[in-house]
Amino acid sequence: METFTLVTLIVIGAYFVNAQQQRRRIALLGSHLGHFQIEKLMENLTEGYLRCLGEDDPERREQIWRLLDTTEEKLSGQFDSFAAEFAQVGEQEARVSKLPLALPFAQQLLPGASFDLRQAFAIHARGIAGVMRNERQRPPKAKAFMMSAELFLMQHSCHWYCKSKTVASARLLARHKTSYEQVLDAVSPETRKAYGELTGQ
Repeated sequence: METFTLVTLIVIGAYFVNAQQQRRRIALLGSHLGHFQIEKLMENLTEGYLRCLGEDDPERREQIWRLLDTTEEKLSGQFDSFAAEFAQVGEQEARVSKLPLALPFAQQLLPGASFDLRQAFAIHARGIAGVMRNERQRPPKAKAFMMSAELFLMQHSCHWYCKSKTVASARLLARHKTSYEQVLDAVSPETRKAYGELTGQ
């Protein structure tokens, strides 16, 4: 009975410590994201892509694509600035546990099983900018598909940092009906390689 009580107290204590750490990470990330309109621009882009793909008039569709090019450029610029700002965060505060579930102090106790979110954001910034510039001349639909994947992966990194990889993947599937593996397959080869090397995926 005493062993059961002790284990229960440890589990409850770990839960509260973990919740406190997660709140701190959410507040830190939110304090930096709050300076930008990244989420609003993402929403405008994804809605614009869907509207454009459903447009039957070629001329009207071309007009929408051009407007979306401008939104992509704004988003890329803002995310570049955000990544540069977040790069000033201390290393310990920016560590993300690679473990599937969140455990208290996992980043400190198992530093080898973690990665640096600052580096992840730098990868995302390069990936978004690369797709936006479209140097490989992908057709609009393919470009929109790849940009969506880059944005979804970036969003996954944010949720992974704030909660855990398992929660981030579940949110990705619930919100966008897309799995983490599908997103990794759809981003640019450069992003996939760099992100895989960083996270060990």
